[in-house]
Amino acid sequence: MAIKRGYFWALAAMALLLGAFGYWSYSLAPLEQSQPELQVTIERGSGLRAIAAQLRAQGVEVSEPLFWLAARMRGDAGRLKAGTYQVKAPGTMRELLDRMVRGDVLLAQLRFIEGWTFAQMRAAVDQQPDLRHDTAGISESELLSRIGAVEKRAEGLFLPDTYHFAAGTSDLEIFRHAYRELQQELAAAWETRSAPLPYADQYQALIMASIVEKETGLDAERPKVAAVFVNRLRRGMALQSDPTTIYGLGAKFDGNLRKTDLLTDTPYNTYTRSGLTPTPIALPGRASIRAALNPAPIAALYFVSRGDGSSEFSDDLATHNRAVSRYQLKRR
Repeated sequence: MAIKRGYFWALAAMALLLGAFGYWSYSLAPLEQSQPELQVTIERGSGLRAIAAQLRAQGVEVSEPLFWLAARMRGDAGRLKAGTYQVKAPGTMRELLDRMVRGDVLLAQLRFIEGWTFAQMRAAVDQQPDLRHDTAGISESELLSRIGAVEKRAEGLFLPDTYHFAAGTSDLEIFRHAYRELQQELAAAWETRSAPLPYADQYQALIMASIVEKETGLDAERPKVAAVFVNRLRRGMALQSDPTTIYGLGAKFDGNLRKTDLLTDTPYNTYTRSGLTPTPIALPGRASIRAALNPAPIAALYFVSRGDGSSEFSDDLATHNRAVSRYQLKRR
């Protein structure tokens, strides 16, 4: 019996040595690829055999048993991260496993532009092929609930920026990240705001920032534009902002703002209604948020476009009317 037991253990030791040698040699040998450079995607929740199958299907020639053995002997089972990886030849199994343990995935990106509406932002998310579209078909209120937002409308709640993510990331994570970035940016600007300002809370400051965003494309002029609207709020004057009125018209706006449009009452028509609009009208950028909370120290109540992207600011109506004649009427 002792001889048989010794023989068994000798065979077991030999098998282990052979396995170790097989793992060692296989993990260091260059992998064959269908192309010198490949992008391979590993699906979430995949086990070792499924990962090996996915690699083979995408052009990386791996042996399923040896891949399974290599990952097991390294203790990598359950540690390999999903995502899209760039695999360049010549590469070894050890290098590939190391990268998958670290999660060195390729990152896709998505940019949200200052001044976009939520509808435009959501369309961009829906069209991004590298995202997992978990928000497809759900309502705006349900989307807000899923990202932990307390607001009832999504307009203006996301920070315009470029967001990087691994392929297969849920679009909810993009919305959640952009929402949190906006909250942090707004809170930081609120702490350094000029005092006093005619805002009841941070949300009203966000509304003002969105109006400023749509009124000018020049960062240098944003504090002045904000000052005009803040001065008007303090005096109880109507804001008389074309972008808010256009937003209220929605699909009815055909690109030409008419006098009848200015007289058509909606919750966003700041010609027919005083005060701020019920919600933001667009995504405000950092410069507009800072401007809304730190308006320029000027007394201006009016501004008009000069036609070159800049504006002429006036303290009184008579001066403003002369500016309108100079810069607007002469172009008609």
